[in-house]
Amino acid sequence: MSQFLGVVQAWLSSNANRIIFLAIVLAATAAIAYAASKALWRLLEHSQIPSATFFVNIVIGIIWIIGAMMVLEPVFGINPTTLTTALGVGGLAVSFGLKDTISNIVGGFGLMLGKVVQPGDLISIAGITGTVKDVTWRHTIVIDRAGEEMWIPNSLLNTSSLEKMTLAGEALTRVPFVTRGDVDPAIVEQTILAKVSRVTNGLVLPDKPALVKFQGFDVTGIKGEIWVFAKPEVLPSTLQDLVTRSIAGEDFLAG
Repeated sequence: MSQFLGVVQAWLSSNANRIIFLAIVLAATAAIAYAASKALWRLLEHSQIPSATFFVNIVIGIIWIIGAMMVLEPVFGINPTTLTTALGVGGLAVSFGLKDTISNIVGGFGLMLGKVVQPGDLISIAGITGTVKDVTWRHTIVIDRAGEEMWIPNSLLNTSSLEKMTLAGEALTRVPFVTRGDVDPAIVEQTILAKVSRVTNGLVLPDKPALVKFQGFDVTGIKGEIWVFAKPEVLPSTLQDLVTRSIAGEDFLAG
């Protein structure tokens, strides 16, 4: 045991300068990264650049790379130029293994610099509808009405059809129905709106009243839809259930 301690003590004595330099560089890099992160968040909050962790993470990563390059030769005896050359030779092989990650990073740059999506946007893509919470270096985080977080790869947002929605468009809930062909559409509309307004009171956007839209005919009668606009905290399925129950059994419906 004493022999082992002696070896450790000898190694620490011979490498004391390197260890101290490494500790100083690591502490300075951590402090600079922390300060840069705070400053960048404040800058983004008062600028036209989207405030997302994507840019902050990129800057912090660059700071740590610079710190690592500073200690390579003094501490580990590795020439940074030699390492850079080696990484360049092996970069092609690595890029194949990390092609999805690289695609997401590049996609994130395109999304943020082009302001395609920003935190707070209402979007619909690949069957997912919700509010953008953040854009990270790999994913765009979207929160739906149920409060669920959806992590969408940035590359998908660059290759799929993306729809930016208004509050009313995202809130729209449709309930289809079919009436008999011999009814008066105006009377049907008044009846439906009276019932729907009663059962959805307090659950819909105050400036967007319910609508009845007739869409044509089929062999069973007149086709139509009831449009209601759910408040952000109300699930569309809740309104669909209430509206359907409110008109169920009405004599104007096709049997």
